Amino acid sequence: MSNKTWSGRFDEPVSELVKQYTGSIDFDKRLAQADIQGSLAHAQMLHEAGILSAQDWADIRRGMAEIQDDIASGSLQWSLDLEDVHMNIERRLTDKIGDAGKRLHTGRSRNDQVATDIRLWLRGEIDLIRNLIRDLQTALAELAAQHADAVMPGFTHLQVAQPVSFGHHLLAYVEMLGRDDERMADCRKRVNRMPLGAAALAGTTFPIQRETTAKLLDFEQICQNSLDAVSDRDFAIEFTAAASLLMIHLSRLSEELIVWMSPRFGFIDLADRFCTGSSIMPQKKNPDVPELVRGKSGRVIGHLTGLLVLMKSQPLAYNKDNQEDKEPLFDTVDTVRDTLRIYADMMRGVTVKRENMRAAVLQGFATATDLADYLVKKGLPFRDSHEVVARAVRHAEQQGCDLADLALETLQSFSDLIAEDVFAVLTPEGSLNARNHLGGTAPEQVRAQAARWLAQLA
Repeated sequence: MSNKTWSGRFDEPVSELVKQYTGSIDFDKRLAQADIQGSLAHAQMLHEAGILSAQDWADIRRGMAEIQDDIASGSLQWSLDLEDVHMNIERRLTDKIGDAGKRLHTGRSRNDQVATDIRLWLRGEIDLIRNLIRDLQTALAELAAQHADAVMPGFTHLQVAQPVSFGHHLLAYVEMLGRDDERMADCRKRVNRMPLGAAALAGTTFPIQRETTAKLLDFEQICQNSLDAVSDRDFAIEFTAAASLLMIHLSRLSEELIVWMSPRFGFIDLADRFCTGSSIMPQKKNPDVPELVRGKSGRVIGHLTGLLVLMKSQPLAYNKDNQEDKEPLFDTVDTVRDTLRIYADMMRGVTVKRENMRAAVLQGFATATDLADYLVKKGLPFRDSHEVVARAVRHAEQQGCDLADLALETLQSFSDLIAEDVFAVLTPEGSLNARNHLGGTAPEQVRAQAARWLAQLA
């Protein structure tokens, strides 16, 4: 039992079953670099505060450098007997440098140590995720600029509503991802608060200098209450909530890609490298990547629910329950990061079938609103205009044609305000061009919005 930091209190060793059940080294070893970073800053602060000698500080630096080399080479053997990443590194350090390694833990607890490590690690992951969000935004904005004048049906209730630009449709997701990036940036502010110095729950009797440690670790703020510092997991929940929204946005886009790729729509095609075939149907090309993204959104939302339930009944301060925060948080980060990376590559391999999109617009009387607006501009009240166009649509439907295919005389039978200039507004392109205002779907506006985003993302 000499390998346990708390073994002096107990009369018998921990059972192997309990070791397996309570150990976390299998998953928290990914915090190793953050743990070393936090420990080095803590040791430097102890030295500057006169608590740790210059020799001990030098030995700790040397030992940690060797451990980093061991981790990089894969030679560090992680031990379940030492429970977690923190005790594994401390034991390896002590084996290398002796008593100086034992002095490293002066003035801190694993409670504030692990809370600090998670924040350091998550801070770096948020920075990486934000870069990946921007890369996906860039891919979408580039595709939008290429197809600013490609007309497609806009839907409400999954029924053809009005013509929109395909580029305009893509830019809606660029806007969503922009909000996701903002949420990640805002969440990072609360992640970037330092709990180190809170010790187990009440602070420490040593004359520590928390401001020094915070500066060394680039924390923007210091947790002001020691009880809250060691038990707070709001930052993990907040990140997972932001990640859930991000995955919901990608799931919505995935649903559209799946539908658009169906032969019933035929709006796009995905590159072969993002699809799979069938073991029995040789003609199949399945959009597996967007389908998996749609599925993985549920996985991340589940992690958010799990973290909320984990924290809902915990009294202050730290409880062993909090060991369960890491696996859902780690998996959320991995899922979001991998999804964003593959999604940006996938969008750069999209083939757009403009002719099929335009043909679909002509199947659903998408320019009916344009005809109504045309009549309003001629002086007819909108409600009367709405009724006129509804009757014209019903007639065109009975004839099996689009409004634009009706003869002028037929259109005039519904309103004598209709003249030859009506056909300019009944084409899908005319409908797009008429919406030339900020936020509208006119190709000019789409190109401007795409350019604005690309300049912002550069």
